[in-house]
Amino acid sequence: MLKSLYSGVSGLQSQQIAMDVESNNIANVNTIGYKYSRANFSDLLAQTNQIATAPQGKLGGKNAVQIGLGTTVSSMTRIMSQGSIQNTDKNTDVAIQGDGFFVVSSDGGSTYKYSRSGDFKFDASGNFVDNNGFIVQGWLRDKNTGLVDSTAPITNIQIPPGLTTPANASTELTIKANLSASNALTQFSPTYETDTAGVILNTNGAPASPEDMGIMFDASGKAFSLSSAASGPGVGGDGIFMSTDGGVTYAEFRYTSNSADVNTTGTGAAGTATSPAQSTGAASTNANVYYFNTTEDFRAALANWTSTNTQNPGRSTGATVNYNAQGKIQIGNAAGASGLSIQIAGITDTNTVKNDIFTSNFLTLSGNIAAGSASAKQSQSVNAATHSASIDVYDSLGTKHTLKIDFRKESSSPTTGTSWSYSVSVPKPASIGGSAPYENILNPAGIISFSTTGALAGYNIPGLDFTGNNGSKPNQAISLNFGAINGFDGITSFDNPSATSGISQDGYPGGDLVGIRIDQSGTLIGSFTNGRSFGLAQIGMAKFSNNEGLVSDGGNVYLQSANSGNSIIGTAATAGRGFMQSSALEASNVDLSKSLTNLIIIQRGYQANAKTITTSDTLLETLLGIKR
Repeated sequence: MLKSLYSGVSGLQSQQIAMDVESNNIANVNTIGYKYSRANFSDLLAQTNQIATAPQGKLGGKNAVQIGLGTTVSSMTRIMSQGSIQNTDKNTDVAIQGDGFFVVSSDGGSTYKYSRSGDFKFDASGNFVDNNGFIVQGWLRDKNTGLVDSTAPITNIQIPPGLTTPANASTELTIKANLSASNALTQFSPTYETDTAGVILNTNGAPASPEDMGIMFDASGKAFSLSSAASGPGVGGDGIFMSTDGGVTYAEFRYTSNSADVNTTGTGAAGTATSPAQSTGAASTNANVYYFNTTEDFRAALANWTSTNTQNPGRSTGATVNYNAQGKIQIGNAAGASGLSIQIAGITDTNTVKNDIFTSNFLTLSGNIAAGSASAKQSQSVNAATHSASIDVYDSLGTKHTLKIDFRKESSSPTTGTSWSYSVSVPKPASIGGSAPYENILNPAGIISFSTTGALAGYNIPGLDFTGNNGSKPNQAISLNFGAINGFDGITSFDNPSATSGISQDGYPGGDLVGIRIDQSGTLIGSFTNGRSFGLAQIGMAKFSNNEGLVSDGGNVYLQSANSGNSIIGTAATAGRGFMQSSALEASNVDLSKSLTNLIIIQRGYQANAKTITTSDTLLETLLGIKR
């Protein structure tokens, strides 16, 4: 009888413990990051009245006769399943999706506690704390490298209030662009202006060089694409005929890619107005054949011929020839000169005008200029392929300076590819290594070349020597990154329009912290008033061999135990750790419907054990009644 009484008592005690556990689960149904527990029952040592016997002969074996002595709660299992993620409006709330724990400390990192509750905030000193005031552990940004080193020991995460970031001087400029290799452009600029003496006046005031006429473009952006004399003077080359004496005496102006052939003259009788054409490839029959290579050669040839030719003494002399600011050839009368009667004709080959684009560009020079007239005849614009890009760079004080890069096509070859010049300029008083009085302009300009596939073949000025002249640190080195040599990751030269697809630099002005967000790796990214954002700290995450072995310490934190294993601390989303989700919290994993059902089961178990005791008591009363 007594055994049944004690069995009932042990059942009542165990069911009471199970009731306590389940009540605690229900009480924490809304506790952030809570993991519910389960009471595990086991029977007590049984009383053996008869041992088990083995079969002998024809008699079978018998099982042991044992009477159980009740039950007990042998262990508690904490169920570490994932709780649902609930989005919040607080950017310092963090939820863990997957395995792992936040690491917090109440004593400056001497001891650690672990939590799944990510309800964090900053205190008055800038400490990143939980609701207990425990400081979250992680890694801080190194002031020297500007990086967060997650291989270093963890420490208190603290971001000082009113944090500012100093200015960072620009050290590298990276550009990705295409410089068009097309024969039809949308971006072009006039050739450089000249005076009558041939002095070239660059648009930005710095000295400039004549440009290859063979790669220039007409007023609408169509390429001249001039073909050269085959092997020297008198054997061809695209160009025009011109007369300035009313159509009596003509001169030929032919393009050559060999600068040694420039301004040489042929021999023989002069051409006539009725027979100006010459066969390309044959020896010239015109006494006045002028070979040109650059824009200046062409201008000089026109000027020299009109002012010195004596084939026909009756023709006009004293003409002035120059390029104006629009890149147009301009012919006018010098003071006191007689009138001009200009005629332009294209060079023909088998009755076909060669290079009609080039010819058409100068047909507007045809016509008369009266003696003493101040008017002039103008061609269409002669243009070069160009492209420009600009970006703001910063000095050591954080002062902004607009840096402009101007690209201009220099040459083209079917065997070696193309090359462009590039000039860099900044507004004064800043300087960039140019020669006085153009210190703010890179001079001489750099050269960037491309292979026949359009890949970057090389560039000769890899960096700039920048000085703001405003009290900032002088001789600031800014490297130019145009991409990998023989690669297509930077500047290219394809048959596409010229365009800049990306340009960046690494400098920035000083700024004040205006906000913090947390990414999936647990990095606290600060946003500053200068538009910069970078990691200020990173939250550490601990992982254990046996999460169920952790010991609850109240306040939503756990302690490491002998059965949990040592904490393995690292970053989120690595080595099996979960990732972090900001502006979110992990809800309790208590299933209320299951817990309420368990309450019914526990209640009935308790009632049944109580019935065991009352029934045993009735039996004892019957036994006592025998004596009466």
